[in-house]
Amino acid sequence: MQKQNIAVLLTCHNRKTKTIACLSSFFEATIPTEYELDIFLMDDGSADGTGEAVNELFPQVKVLKGDGNLFWAGGMRLAWKTAMSEKSYDAYLLINDDVVLDPDFFMYLLETEAYSLAQTGKKGIYSGATVDDTGKVSYGASIIKKNHFIMTWQRLEPISQPQRCDLTNANVLWISGDVVDKIGIFSEKYTHGIADYDYSLQAVKKQIPVWLAPNVCGVCNYDHGKKWKSNDIPLKQRIAWTKSPKGLAYNEYMYYIRKHFPMYLPYSFFLMWMKVFFPFIWDRYKK
Repeated sequence: MQKQNIAVLLTCHNRKTKTIACLSSFFEATIPTEYELDIFLMDDGSADGTGEAVNELFPQVKVLKGDGNLFWAGGMRLAWKTAMSEKSYDAYLLINDDVVLDPDFFMYLLETEAYSLAQTGKKGIYSGATVDDTGKVSYGASIIKKNHFIMTWQRLEPISQPQRCDLTNANVLWISGDVVDKIGIFSEKYTHGIADYDYSLQAVKKQIPVWLAPNVCGVCNYDHGKKWKSNDIPLKQRIAWTKSPKGLAYNEYMYYIRKHFPMYLPYSFFLMWMKVFFPFIWDRYKK
């Protein structure tokens, strides 16, 4: 088999212990010799010595430096652009720096690529599911369910074979070079989150196959907390959090809804502000 060049992309910010654990698990994983991997880590202004520790422990990792204002999506875009400027890659593997990877995660992704080619004749996007410390699925992929009034999503449980999906998390995400040629990289519209959801939906619209890989690809605890601020938080702070990139990213989220689900824009607008002004409803029923 011809040598395959893969760019591995990560972003970190002040999570030295987790970043080191993630990279350690990566280098312990089973990776066939015909795959040549270049690892790009965007250290976005870490003050805890993450970049320096990575340089010392993993000199093969290319540590890039940010100013602390890139956030996740911005950091991933810059790492991606840097990789693309160096050479042409057959695929891009995006990994969150808080994932402890399963030793066979790479093989599960390759299995998904083979399955996609057999089923559709196309390479695509493959998300690897993660579980938390209790074994509950924390990240991976979802399918969208909608009717005339509301839209919801259902997270998929990984099984023994790949499954088609609509939305992917980029905690473990393989993106074929063919996909990047067609739809580019993450949109500049997103600062922190949402970029991975937007990307998979763009692919679906272009008839690019999007899959959840079989089995569990790693351990990663859900760390985003509730999607609303409780009633005991002052209204001014609730509004600020709603507009923050690390909160609900209001403007970016509404752009995302307008782009992909325009008929649900009024519903999404209503729901967003209900969480701001009447959070006691969520406090009571979403525990």
